[in-house]
Amino acid sequence: MPTSRTSRLSVRASPNELILWNHLARSHGHVTTSDWIRSLLASTEFSGEDGSPISDELRGLRTQLSRVGNKLNQLDRILSRSRKNLSRRPARRMCDTAVTVH
Repeated sequence: MPTSRTSRLSVRASPNELILWNHLARSHGHVTTSDWIRSLLASTEFSGEDGSPISDELRGLRTQLSRVGNKLNQLDRILSRSRKNLSRRPARRMCDTAVTVH
């Protein structure tokens, strides 16, 4: 017997998002987009059942990626500053006199 659903949850979406979601729902074997959304919300990634180890792992990866990104930004700023400093320096003078060796 189907579950009686008397409550409603609304989500605003663009027409393109609705087309994409409908396509994804059908491609995953769901009859309706609502059924697909319900299955996503009930899945272990969202319900917390056995999902915490994955969540912790993803959180750790996100932290590591954030640190790498910060380091890259620091290196970029240093490189940009050094390039600016090089362009401000006067060119080195070359020796104007010629040396003859006998």
